[in-house]
Amino acid sequence: MNATDDTQDIRAVLDRLYSAWADYDADAFAELYTEDATVVMPGVFNDGREEIRAYIAAGFEGPLKGSRPLDEPRRIRFPRPDTAVVVSEAGILLAGDSEVPADRHHRATWVLVRDPAAGTWAITSYHNAAV
Repeated sequence: MNATDDTQDIRAVLDRLYSAWADYDADAFAELYTEDATVVMPGVFNDGREEIRAYIAAGFEGPLKGSRPLDEPRRIRFPRPDTAVVVSEAGILLAGDSEVPADRHHRATWVLVRDPAAGTWAITSYHNAAV
């Protein structure tokens, strides 16, 4: 694989994540994370795929119902051949929103790892903070 292919593969994982969100499919969303993945956001720490699935499922049934994420990767780099770091600008459009309010603008860091045997990428860590 080359860096262009890897970058396309990373973007494809994120596209699948956004598609799972659009379908409000917590199982498909969580499957894109490694078993031992972590998610850190203000006031939130999810430790492991099942906690991530449960958290997003509750969100889809509650405050995230009718929402959609806006996330634009700004930089993708590969510090190691099987590790990718993505820095993105993000926000969530809640039901009825036409734009993301300033207090919901975030910068996010994603860490993805490739399973060398399968050649597939998965999210192993996600963190976001307010801009």
